[in-house]
Amino acid sequence: MKLTDNVLRSFRVAKVFRENSDKINCFDFSPNGETLISSSDDDSIVLYDCQEGKPRRTLYSKKYGVDLIRYTHAANTVVYSSNKIDDTIRYLSLHDNKYIRYFPGHNKRVVALSMSPVDDTFISGSLDKTIRLWDLRSPNCQGLMHPQGKPVCSFDPEGLIFAAGVNSEMVKLYDLRSFDKGPFATFKMQYDRTCEWTGLKFSNDGKLFLISTNGGFIRLIDAFKGAVQNTFTGYNNSKAVTLEASFTPDSQFVMIGSEDGKIHVWNTEGGMKVAVLDGKHTGPITCLQFNPKFMTFASACSNMAFWLPTIDD
Repeated sequence: MKLTDNVLRSFRVAKVFRENSDKINCFDFSPNGETLISSSDDDSIVLYDCQEGKPRRTLYSKKYGVDLIRYTHAANTVVYSSNKIDDTIRYLSLHDNKYIRYFPGHNKRVVALSMSPVDDTFISGSLDKTIRLWDLRSPNCQGLMHPQGKPVCSFDPEGLIFAAGVNSEMVKLYDLRSFDKGPFATFKMQYDRTCEWTGLKFSNDGKLFLISTNGGFIRLIDAFKGAVQNTFTGYNNSKAVTLEASFTPDSQFVMIGSEDGKIHVWNTEGGMKVAVLDGKHTGPITCLQFNPKFMTFASACSNMAFWLPTIDD
């Protein structure tokens, strides 16, 4: 089944889960799309079965808190940042709920975490104005960049380069094999003092990246030229909430939640808004991602919603 404007407009909430007592701050689909893992400000990690549409188990990270949770490539393992006590990144086995390794180094809150799509490398960006490069097999930092500002960062889909959005005004591209030489390209954007950049993501075809903000707009950027291809607005975000924006897996659409529980969807090609979907969320939709393998997506406030299309175009 192909994703079209009509199929997108037909999506409805199929299931709502109320497993959390506080907002869900992050979630991630497994690479095979069969499970989803969420982290919440209530210090819990909830594992969902996407095929059966139900929560499978709940783990807790009471001491350190949990944020920015990401699946690694090994089954049943995740990395996540802490939001209490320290700013160490933790590598957890879900199978026996034991830590495999710690990654100390940042001394302020980690605001970006991105797993390489191809190997055991990952990068983290922090309010300490550094980006660190890590390997899951070693607790030692493999590389350190000082981008001179708050960074949001992400790998490209081939895992060869990573992009860092710095100080909400420029994007620096680094080659993974020679990052110590500094960025090979820097794109300067128009600075908007009304808001901050909160996330950066590549499309699966590698041609575009998406910059999300805590304001009322998100930007679609040409990954090769650094030119703004589209600015998407018209969704509610008056309280400077960090709202996650995402591409669909086919790179054809961009979607974001809003503070009033609605999801807005645009076409990446022409920039037309194709749908506004009502998720009946009780709070701002802070997390939103499309399943990488199946025709479903998830959205979250303190509740988790799974969506399905109601037509087979």
